[in-house]
Amino acid sequence: MALSSLSHATPPKTHGFSFKYPFDSSPSLIASFSPKPNPTSSCIIPSHNNLLGKIILDSLKWRTGVSFLSGFPTKGEDINSLKEELYNTIAPLDRGAEATLQDQERVEEIARKLEALNEIKEPLKSNLLNGKWELIYTTSQSVLQTQRPKFLRPNGKIYQAINADTLRAQNIETWPFFNQVTANLVPLNSRRVAVKFDFFRIASLIPIKNPGSGRGQLEITYLDEELRISRGDRGNLFILKMVDPTYRVPL
Repeated sequence: MALSSLSHATPPKTHGFSFKYPFDSSPSLIASFSPKPNPTSSCIIPSHNNLLGKIILDSLKWRTGVSFLSGFPTKGEDINSLKEELYNTIAPLDRGAEATLQDQERVEEIARKLEALNEIKEPLKSNLLNGKWELIYTTSQSVLQTQRPKFLRPNGKIYQAINADTLRAQNIETWPFFNQVTANLVPLNSRRVAVKFDFFRIASLIPIKNPGSGRGQLEITYLDEELRISRGDRGNLFILKMVDPTYRVPL
């Protein structure tokens, strides 16, 4: 079990979870609005200088501009619609275990769009990070274990808890293994941490001290009050949803 994929994992297997608006302004359009010239007139005004045509063209440009701007979504609307699309895309994928390559590419595309709109630039300093998160999607095989028969994979919910104030983290499996692992976090910058696991707990009962080789890195690339996107040092994607902001990781 890992916050990201493990670089060198020697402890017992814990199955953890180691983004011109074209407008034809050609003279022909203006000319189509121009009155026919008087053949008896000694001076014919060129169509591109025709006052009526220019007024109509300016009016069309203004109306088109207003229509375009009024329909443009705000940043908040963008984020909400992308999150809804992400949840709908992830829902049938069994946390990523049933995802095809096309599914993975689609989830990756939406995740990158959200990351580009991320407003929390220093997530390790944000209280929004604290609490228990449910893993709803990942590309990590150390979590999904798709090479195993389904009854030998983690089938219940998987949680990851982080407390930025104490720099502690915990991964929690439910049915059927109930394994846990705790870790210390070492900030590398305001959004990336080194993860150093200290204790594994088999079946939530048997504690095993980490011999020191279980470690990795985690970067938080998107954060709000309900959604977190993280990436591990091996390129794996983790998408989590907040379930309990009051949860505290054991020290």
